[in-house]
Order: sequence, then C-alpha cells, then structure tokens
Amino acid sequence: MLKIYQQTLNKPISFEGVGLHSGKECKIKILPGKADSGIVFKRVDLKENNLVHANYKNVSSAKLCTTLKNENGVKVSTVEHLLAALYISEIDNAIIEINSEEIPIMDGSAKDFLSKLNKVEIKELTKKRKYLKIVDSFEFVDGSRKISIEPNDLTFEVGFQLNYNNKIIGNQKNKINFQKDDLEEIIESRTFCLYEDIEKIKQNGLAKGGSLDNALVVDDEKVINKDGLRNDKEFVNHKILDLAGDFLLSGSRVLGKVTCHQGGHQLTNTFLRKMFATSSVFTSLELKDIIISKKISTNQSIKLAVSA
Repeated sequence: MLKIYQQTLNKPISFEGVGLHSGKECKIKILPGKADSGIVFKRVDLKENNLVHANYKNVSSAKLCTTLKNENGVKVSTVEHLLAALYISEIDNAIIEINSEEIPIMDGSAKDFLSKLNKVEIKELTKKRKYLKIVDSFEFVDGSRKISIEPNDLTFEVGFQLNYNNKIIGNQKNKINFQKDDLEEIIESRTFCLYEDIEKIKQNGLAKGGSLDNALVVDDEKVINKDGLRNDKEFVNHKILDLAGDFLLSGSRVLGKVTCHQGGHQLTNTFLRKMFATSSVFTSLELKDIIISKKISTNQSIKLAVSA
C-alpha cells in the first residue's frame, strides 16, 4: 500500500561491522528524522561540516559502490544497501550517525538492516510524502549498457538483465514490482565479484574488508562460498537491490517502470542526473486521504494532488 504521509523511526537503532572497501570497523546509529528532512548522514568522527545529504547530486564516485560527498569534501561510501533497506521499510526521514567513512557491509545484502528495521515502531509524520510519477519515457544508452524508465501507474518496477562471460552468472534477468511482489529474495541477495577480479580490485585500494562472509565470489564454474547461493537469481537480484537504493537518492519515491541492461551505480547516477534535467519526464504528486491497495485496478478512481 502506498503511504500518504511521511514516516520515520520511533526510536534509534544501531549497527556495527566492517567497511567492505575501507576495511575499517564502523558503527552507525539511525535516528528519527523530521518531516521533509530526508536521509542525512552525520559523520560523528568529525566536529564540523559533517552532514552529507543522501542526494544523487552528491554522488562523487560510483566505482563498485555509491559514495556521497558534501561541499566540504566529507564522504560517506557504500550507502546503497542501507538506502535500499530504508526504501523497503518505508522510512522517508532519518539521521544516520556514522563514526567512519563507510557504511558497514554486514553480510553483503540488506538482510541485517531490514531485520532490525522491521522490528522498530514506525512513526507517521504530519507532512505528506512526495512521489515522482513518471509521465513520459526516457532512456540513456552508454555503449552496451542502457537504462530506461516509462510510466507504470502507481508502482515502482525494476527489470534488470546481466550479461557476464561467466557460466554461473551468464545472462541472468529478473523483474520485480516493489509494491506487489515478495521482496525477500531481493533483500537477502549479496554483493558479488569474480574471483579473477579480486587482485585487480585490491590493487585499486578497494575491498580491504571483503571476505566470503560479506560477498559472493564466483569462479569459472562454481560459487566459492561454502553454502552457495541463497536464491537462483541472487546476482541479478542484488543489482535490483542496488538500483532501489540508488533511486532513493532522487529524494522522492519514484513511480515508474525501470528497465536496465548491464547497469551499475555509475549508469544509474548518470541516468538520474539526465532524467532530472528533463522535467517533462516526471511530475511531483501527493496522495489524498484515501486507502490505495497494492493491486490497483485500471477502473479504480484514485484522487491525486499533483504539483509539478
């Protein structure tokens, strides 16, 4: 069901773990946020200029993860899994205190974040939630990679296809509607890499905290992790999770159908920048005080308050 009013947590919750790329131990505390404040990261290890807003314009790097940076150069990286968890748990506003430069990777998915978020009481705020409804199709192509969006009633749907020269991953694809489908397999799907790429990644100063406890590692014909895959489409499902987190950086919840081929953080961020530069693609809307079910029939009358 689409929410009419903005939401936040009723009380703080905490997490701790290692940063996937920095290798540093870090702690985060998610605090309730005020209406219209959005998601804000606060580097508590710094005394000033330590607020970093979760916005696509603040993405400074999208190499193997999404990194945000404020105007003073303060960074927070690997934000995508936590943002996806906040999207799925219907949190619009929160302050995320962090004592290091990177969100803990946990088990490489959003499962640990959602496990706690689903147990905390949600507080409804007095301001209405703003949605971005897609009203026209838009596409961005970068060589063999492409991403597009089109109108899709009042739901957010993601269709994603991978194209790897690997027997295990191959051309895996899936399509998920975040309002209608069971999201458990999306939530539990872990970040992954090819075994042959590990050395190169580490030479670039990344994945210092990576292990088989927080990432899937794939050799030519097998998954190296002892327990194997959590679901048959774990690779593409994790990409869908990443995309949901990166889309929350739009500042609103998008209602539209996304189709992505061979995408990643960089493609998604470039797409958002170009889409927001084309105002005819979307309109801003708020829902009126009526109940909207998950399955919306085509003949159902739905009243919307639209403000473009």
